[in-house]
Amino acid sequence: MTHKSYSFSHSKVDYYFAGGFSHLKSICDPKQTVIITDENIFRIYEKKFKKWNCIVLKAGEDFKVQATVDTVIDQLIEMGADRKTMLVGIGGGVITDITGYIASVYMRGIRFGFLPTTLLAMVDASIGGKNGIDVGIYKNMVGTIRQPAFILHDMLFLNSLPQSEWENGFAEIIKHAAIKDLTMFKELEVSSPAKYKSKKTAICDLVKRNVILKTRVVISDEYESGDRKLLNFGHTLGHALENQYELSHGQAISIGMTYAAGISEQLLGFKEKERLVALLEKYNLPTYAEFDKKKAFEVLKKDKKKADGQMSYILLSRIGKGVTKSIPLGELAGIIESL
Repeated sequence: MTHKSYSFSHSKVDYYFAGGFSHLKSICDPKQTVIITDENIFRIYEKKFKKWNCIVLKAGEDFKVQATVDTVIDQLIEMGADRKTMLVGIGGGVITDITGYIASVYMRGIRFGFLPTTLLAMVDASIGGKNGIDVGIYKNMVGTIRQPAFILHDMLFLNSLPQSEWENGFAEIIKHAAIKDLTMFKELEVSSPAKYKSKKTAICDLVKRNVILKTRVVISDEYESGDRKLLNFGHTLGHALENQYELSHGQAISIGMTYAAGISEQLLGFKEKERLVALLEKYNLPTYAEFDKKKAFEVLKKDKKKADGQMSYILLSRIGKGVTKSIPLGELAGIIESL
């Protein structure tokens, strides 16, 4: 296990790479800790949770809503959780998002940490302090920015991941490479999903590299006024499609990146759209898709990145170089309709 600490504007976050669940008790006191996990993780790894206080939630994005938050808060009150209690989210992005949100509002804020169990949560959802819930079909419409005290990686959890969850994670990894890291993009091109799944050192290195990349972006712009916006590449249209069409996050973001590359081609003269599409397809992700463009745009218009009748859209000037461009909503509607 390797340990790194990163300082954010108001806090320090400890990262424990390639550690194990057993290290959790050396990071936080079981008597003052409440674990939040989902029924799938709890069922597979029930023995690990013995001697820990646990709240087990139903699994899936459908439960990342205020009603779940209210139920958990009732349970925390019943358990006698106080300002010295630490919440630990053990699961994928839904669990890390909701745990961070509950910890941010319970008693006006208590400490929390994460043990992400999916590739997506390891490289993306657990990092950066964005915590929140969905409102209807609107993703992450309510939330906070507050950093966890720690993130612990136990790579053994990846062994039980279904194929779809590997694909979810690779969507965000390809996104990071597309906006910030040409070298990683080239490495992904010559490698394959099978290699990363079978070679432990390869996936450990890839996870660590993505964690550090995203962390550095967030540290430079914690509250998303500049460079952090680049992490939304593929997400503007992707989020508009995700809940409407019951897509996984990775599938939706992959389609979103494909169309963002098309917009980049039209507005910035981006010349490598098909190279990006080829990489997404190599990692078993969808690219071009049939969808109701008018309906998707109606949802997209309510995205948090809209201001003054313009959408702040993340595009590519080249592979490894993401840029932010404000596009008037009327113009954006026409472009999406034409793609």
